[in-house]
Amino acid sequence: MTTIKLNKETEKQLADILSQENCSNKTELIEQLIRDRWLALQAEKTVVERRGGHPQHLLQNASPDLSERETRKKAIADYVLRQNFSR
Repeated sequence: MTTIKLNKETEKQLADILSQENCSNKTELIEQLIRDRWLALQAEKTVVERRGGHPQHLLQNASPDLSERETRKKAIADYVLRQNFSR
């Protein structure tokens, strides 16, 4: 539980937003605004960042330009060839 004090202008703005939104009370509105802002911040992160970052042990010997499409395609092709020849 958090208690906040708003100045009169912010309180009026909150009341105006509440009258326009589909919320039953100020608490519900504030929770919705925080959730929306949190989701917007999450959208700015890459998929890898949202999942906790790159697995370090998998990238120890990786090429520094592995994020380039052509480099990735070549790395995958090399891996597939190695797998096929090792059978």
